[in-house]
Amino acid sequence: MSPTLAAHTPAERMAVAFARLLRGAGLKVPLGSVLTFVDALGRVGIDGRDGVYWAGRATLVRNPEDIPLYDRSFAVFWTHAQTLLDEQAVETLNLTLAIDDDSDEGSDDPGSSDADDECGPEITLRFSAVEVLRHKDFAEYTSDELQLAQQLMAQLRFIGPPRRSFRQHRSPRGRRPDLQATLRAALRTGGEPINRQWREPGDRLRRLVLLLDVSGSMEPYARAMLRFVHAAVSGRQRVEAFAIGTRLTRVTRELNSRDPDKALTEASTRVHDWSGGTRLGECIRVFNDQWGVRGMARGAIVVVLSDGWDRGDPVELGRQMERLQRIAYHTIWVNPLKVTPGYAPLARGMAAALPYVDDFVEGHSLASLQELAAVIATDISRHPRGRA
Repeated sequence: MSPTLAAHTPAERMAVAFARLLRGAGLKVPLGSVLTFVDALGRVGIDGRDGVYWAGRATLVRNPEDIPLYDRSFAVFWTHAQTLLDEQAVETLNLTLAIDDDSDEGSDDPGSSDADDECGPEITLRFSAVEVLRHKDFAEYTSDELQLAQQLMAQLRFIGPPRRSFRQHRSPRGRRPDLQATLRAALRTGGEPINRQWREPGDRLRRLVLLLDVSGSMEPYARAMLRFVHAAVSGRQRVEAFAIGTRLTRVTRELNSRDPDKALTEASTRVHDWSGGTRLGECIRVFNDQWGVRGMARGAIVVVLSDGWDRGDPVELGRQMERLQRIAYHTIWVNPLKVTPGYAPLARGMAAALPYVDDFVEGHSLASLQELAAVIATDISRHPRGRA
């Protein structure tokens, strides 16, 4: 029996119950699709059969060959939909959809349905362990929960405020005249430049640079953090990812695959010092010298994901963080230990780096990563330490 899910609205109860029925019939229905189905029901309503049918078909069906099975499942489900929406109804409902011989008490007719209280799968109308999972510490996740969390991470958007581009584009009120466009417009008015055209710099997406600590002290969190880094790299443009331990390893190419299993396997193979020691100062120095100062970190949002425990020289770490902060737009340090009651940045590395960090945030759960997304989106150009 799958975990019970807490339900709040009729649309949520309907979405969860239908998703469970589809899974019992053999369809693969990811949690992300169920959440999208809830949003769709909020737009089309839950009273009209056609609206609910097409909302589910558009969000829950991935393959055309699954449509006949979806249709039969929906026909059974809609018969009991009103019972599901009745707030005074009992919390369980037995639905039987005989599709194959997996059940003990199935019908001989593949298209038949039954609502027998004594047989059939039990659907508990509760929604969503997701809320519990959002606040659960990554160190306590099971393998199944990690896979579910990765689907939720893929829905986050880590996009910072735009920056001015050197490329010019047309504008009705620009500062630089567009001579070619003005001359073309003048040909339509007998050679008189009546309608003047202008150009101005456009906006471009800021680069996001992620530096993930994969040392032994980060082992309880590194497996979840690596999934977060993969979701960021595969979900948007201009993201660079590095693993930091006893050495610096660039893993952007390995994590760029849309297949999470393939990406995580290749990244793990690429990083040779996984669960080893930590030399944060040396690794950030290599990043600054080879990539950061040369352009990758200039005007970028740089996120360091580390607990701050460092075997290297803390003075060197402070010096390199100072270099990094001077050229980056926004430096963010994500520490999964920050949530610990009574936490203080007493580790030598963390204490040395903190003066050169614009934002110091938690990173132990999905909820903290949602807060991180908000911090990344913050425009700090007017902040005393912000840079344009």
